[in-house]
Formats: sequence, structure tokens, C-alpha cells
Amino acid sequence: MRWDALFTDMESQFEESDRLTLEAEINERTRAELVGIELTDRLRGVLGCSIGAQLLCGESFRGRLAHAGADAMVIEEDRQQVLVPYQAVARLVGLGRHALMEASPVRRAIGLAHSLRALARDRAVLTVTLGGVQGAARIEGVIDRVGKDYFDLAAVEPGGSRRSQHIHQVSTIPFTALAAIRSLRSQGL
Repeated sequence: MRWDALFTDMESQFEESDRLTLEAEINERTRAELVGIELTDRLRGVLGCSIGAQLLCGESFRGRLAHAGADAMVIEEDRQQVLVPYQAVARLVGLGRHALMEASPVRRAIGLAHSLRALARDRAVLTVTLGGVQGAARIEGVIDRVGKDYFDLAAVEPGGSRRSQHIHQVSTIPFTALAAIRSLRSQGL
């Protein structure tokens, strides 16, 4: 009987050692996989879900995540859409643990400048939030043109359209100063 107990005990110890080795290997592989997951992958994992975004300038947005691009995301609020560059985000709430990598290299390459050019083509009046250490500032206007790392915003009179008689100034805004762009929700974005 003593030998049976001894062999049973040794078998249990080997099984426990194998289980611990397997768990350690799984944990190590999980950590190695996490190194390759980007923020955009995490955001794509919750597309269509409600998230919150707090910006470095103090602004906060909450709504349905409609798009997660290379440099920015779009959050749909009740009546507006908000384009938020990742560089302006201090924290995100509601991402969960899911991640989804983008398979298309074309979609991975679509950045902030592409989104701004689409807004410029629409000629819609936008509210641009500039962020900095002193807080947020807002400018209303229409995007005139988009360069590699900046865009020109023609500030229009309230209720006015993008016509020369309605413009009171044109601002050149570096992408690095951009915290968010709000537009009225459209049916297709």
C-alpha cells in the first residue's frame, strides 16, 4: 500500500508540473501576441459599440464607434459625428479585450489627411477643436485644402456658406494641434 501511495503522489507531482509548464507557456505566448496588437486593432474589435474618449485638452466624447482608421477614429453621437485623431486621446473607455487586425493594406494606409480631404470635398461647416496645454479652443468653418501635415480652415459667419463674402479669416492648422472635428451626422459615413 505504501508503494501505491508513493507512486500516486509522484504521478500527481508530475501532472502538476506539466500543468504549470503549460500555463507558463500559454501566458508567455499571450504576452508575445499582445506586443503586436495596436490601438487601431483594439478599436476595430469594438466597432459599432459605445465607447468614451477623453482628450488631452479636457474634452470628452461618448458614442458609437463608427470608424477606426490609421490615424483617427469617428464617434457617432446623437446628432453629430466626431473625428478624433489618436494623438489627441488621453484615454478610452469601453474597449474590452477584443482586437481585430485589418487585413487590407490599403485600408491600413488611409490616414487623417484622407479623412480631411473627404470633409473638404463635402464643403460642410464643421466645428474644429484645437487642443493644447491651456485647454480647448473651437473654430467653425469649412476645410479649404489639406496638405501633408496641415489643413486650411475658412472661418465662416454663423449660418453662412463657403463664399468669399462670408469668410472672415482663414486659419492654417497643423495636424498636431487638432483635437477633434465635429460635423452633423449624415446618412452615409
